[in-house]
Amino acid sequence: MKYSRLLAAAAAVTMLFSGYSCGKDDNKASSDVNDSTVSDSAETTEKKSSKDSKSSKTDKKDGEKTTNEKKDEKSDKKTTTTKAGEKKSDTTTTAKKDSSDKGGNNSGGGSSNNNDNNNSSQGGSNNESGGSGEEVKEYTAEITLGGTPKVTGSNVKVDGGVVTITAGGDYLFTGNMDNGQIRVNTGASEDKVTVVLNGVNISNPSAPAIFIEEAKRCTIKPKEGSVNYVSSDVAKKGVQDTGAIFSNDTVRLKGNGELNVTATASHGINADDDVIIESGTYNIDSRKSGIIANDDITINEGRLNIKGGTNGLKSKGTININGGYSVVSGGTKEEKSSIYAGSTFSYTGGYLYAAGNKVSVPTYSETPYIVADLGETVGAGGSVEFFLNGNSMITMNPHNDFRCVMMLAPEVSGGSSFAVSVNGNRSQDFSVSNEANQFSLK
Repeated sequence: MKYSRLLAAAAAVTMLFSGYSCGKDDNKASSDVNDSTVSDSAETTEKKSSKDSKSSKTDKKDGEKTTNEKKDEKSDKKTTTTKAGEKKSDTTTTAKKDSSDKGGNNSGGGSSNNNDNNNSSQGGSNNESGGSGEEVKEYTAEITLGGTPKVTGSNVKVDGGVVTITAGGDYLFTGNMDNGQIRVNTGASEDKVTVVLNGVNISNPSAPAIFIEEAKRCTIKPKEGSVNYVSSDVAKKGVQDTGAIFSNDTVRLKGNGELNVTATASHGINADDDVIIESGTYNIDSRKSGIIANDDITINEGRLNIKGGTNGLKSKGTININGGYSVVSGGTKEEKSSIYAGSTFSYTGGYLYAAGNKVSVPTYSETPYIVADLGETVGAGGSVEFFLNGNSMITMNPHNDFRCVMMLAPEVSGGSSFAVSVNGNRSQDFSVSNEANQFSLK
């Protein structure tokens, strides 16, 4: 019995020494074992992570989302734009994720561009009933003027040289036409029409080249980079249908191109309601008023060069100069003016230089206005130069006889000095006050 116990004790001691020596392998062996253990652990973790990810996706279906997943989902919502009822492309989503991984802010720009491209290509379905996905045309119709005008699109009818727009929309015109006319008659006072001119030359001996018969508002837009010409020989017939451009309603001019208007027997632009200048370059040469409105004339931006045979700008209502750069001459007869406002004349910004027989002075001006009576009539073609604080502002060559000049400019302020030079003869310097400034060179 004692022998058996001794054998058992010896075996136990042997096992203890054996286990201790396993933990004391050399460094190389230890390294191999640890690397193997780490590798196995990483593989196990990766598998577990993959498994957890799958589990997480399954959990999402049950409405449970981790904080990071919510952030990712929020990010995807910001960078992925799809329309209702459309299935999002897996390829597009993957590309956006790859871009996001690579670029920080730059990747955001990429996502934004992707969205812009997607929206552009899908724009048709946004406006077409039934979501056809077809690309929407930029214009309701495109018209090429000529002996026989050609029309691609809708809401346009042609009768000889008269091209009539019959409904609201955007219409692009190109080409030349003698004895022609663009007419707008929508038959509905709520319709808005935009007439885009892209290198046109339209003349008419007996009617307006552009006639806005009926529309809530018509915008005439010289297309960027284009030069356009409209002219009319129609004589003045009371207040109806006279002018190279005539409108029964409000007409707005807006664009980054150039429009040249010639009226050999009447007004350049004539509106029964308002005339609004938003942008663009307009050169107007007329026998009667350059621009005349039964209601208001408003200039917000743009460049105007007006040579009016009677009045340059004439409004039976108000004139509002809020911006732009306008050079106006007119007013040959004693009762005519380069600038005429029937009721109020408001100036808030921009530049206006005028020369004529006389001028309406502003009833409100955010900076002091300057008007000078030259004391005698100066012949057509003479030069007049404006000086402010010793600096030349502009030199005009009025096409008609003139006696009165006016300057409105943001730089004018109380304490400024003003002088005018007529045909090279400079006046004395006048001191500008904070209020009305009407100087006499007599």
